Amino acid sequence: MGELAASASAGDVLVCVGLGSCIGLALVSRRGSACGLAHIVLPDAAGRPADRPAKFAEQAVPALIAALGPHGARAGGLDAILVGGAQMFTTSTGMDIGARNEAAVRAALGLAGIPVTASATAGSVGRTVRVHVATGNVTVRDAGAKEVGLR
Repeated sequence: MGELAASASAGDVLVCVGLGSCIGLALVSRRGSACGLAHIVLPDAAGRPADRPAKFAEQAVPALIAALGPHGARAGGLDAILVGGAQMFTTSTGMDIGARNEAAVRAALGLAGIPVTASATAGSVGRTVRVHVATGNVTVRDAGAKEVGLR
């Protein structure tokens, strides 16, 4: 959780397992094979220092873009795919962290000029996302279901 990875190596598959309210943010280059994946835990740092670059949405998006830079990718040439953002527990507190995480990631992507081209968010089940670097394909598997393609 709170980690990110970027790659342009054809044999790599980037994976986030067990996404509940967290967001798995995949950034895929439209030209070339550079891909990145961040496991975003919370919408904002609220003044706290980040001990991991992808922990908070406001920091994760620029950090993932920066990690893709050495692989030749730039923000203007990326597409975003979002997975997760579920509400895992029914409570009356009104703190839907999953929805808040998704909104914060979408806002940060908007500031960076990166379109969201696919998503598998909300609901109440955990998910796993895989980014296949060689092809730029992104797959998702809901808990107890089969893996399906998003891109």
